[in-house]
Amino acid sequence: MAAAGPVQGLKVGCIGAGKMAQGVLGGLILGGVTLDELPPIAPGSHCAFSLQDQGCNTTHSNISVLYEARVVFLATKPHVLPQVLVEIAAALTADHVIVSMAAGVSLQTLEKLVPRGVRILRMCPNLPCVIQEGAMVFSRGPGAGQEEADMLKDLLSGCGMCEEVPESYMDIHTGISGSGVAYVYLFAEALVEGAVKMGMPSAISSRIAAQTLLGAAKMMLETGEHPAKLRSDVCTPGGTTIHGLHELEKGALKATVMNAVEAATKRARDLDKR
Repeated sequence: MAAAGPVQGLKVGCIGAGKMAQGVLGGLILGGVTLDELPPIAPGSHCAFSLQDQGCNTTHSNISVLYEARVVFLATKPHVLPQVLVEIAAALTADHVIVSMAAGVSLQTLEKLVPRGVRILRMCPNLPCVIQEGAMVFSRGPGAGQEEADMLKDLLSGCGMCEEVPESYMDIHTGISGSGVAYVYLFAEALVEGAVKMGMPSAISSRIAAQTLLGAAKMMLETGEHPAKLRSDVCTPGGTTIHGLHELEKGALKATVMNAVEAATKRARDLDKR
């Protein structure tokens, strides 16, 4: 499972092969990482076949990943992760770096489940990693230093934005970005259906909606302006935009989205208590 890429000669493995794992691994591949022997673990999962199509090998043995890889991404469901860590604990050594992608599982919880000396980082990716446009954050456990932080940033450089943050931000990232991708798709769907209602075919409506969201996002990133300022710039007195925004305000769009971020964040925090 050698991975020759941004970190020369680094051996990388992954346990778990869900959509989020595919997003990160797909981003690594697109970013130029050669995954000659990378085995994501997904017994009986259709995701494993998808990763095989990208050139990755798969195995049903979680522990075998530890024997070959120095850096191991954990991409299982949160409720499965403790069982996996118990299973692989005997093979974990101080040479290993564990990177958990499991939503809501704290560094403190992870540290209780691995042998002393194992370096742990916790990261929150999102699905656009697969097209190298992800928004990722990570935090270090007490045993992980700047070397491990730099290693993870280099390894994920082909997946999109990657920033180190306090662990208290991790579950908020899940609420705004991990889950937020779905909120954006729902908004895009509403734009498309609104256009269809008014007489525009779905195909062209979808392309226009996607480009509108992409352009708006790029303006936020490139100008550094607050979204409220950019929104105000679009409005003219008595124009079409302010009439449309009035309808969105009547539907409490902003409050509803804020509630969605809060609900997803709280759910992520609840996962660590199970």
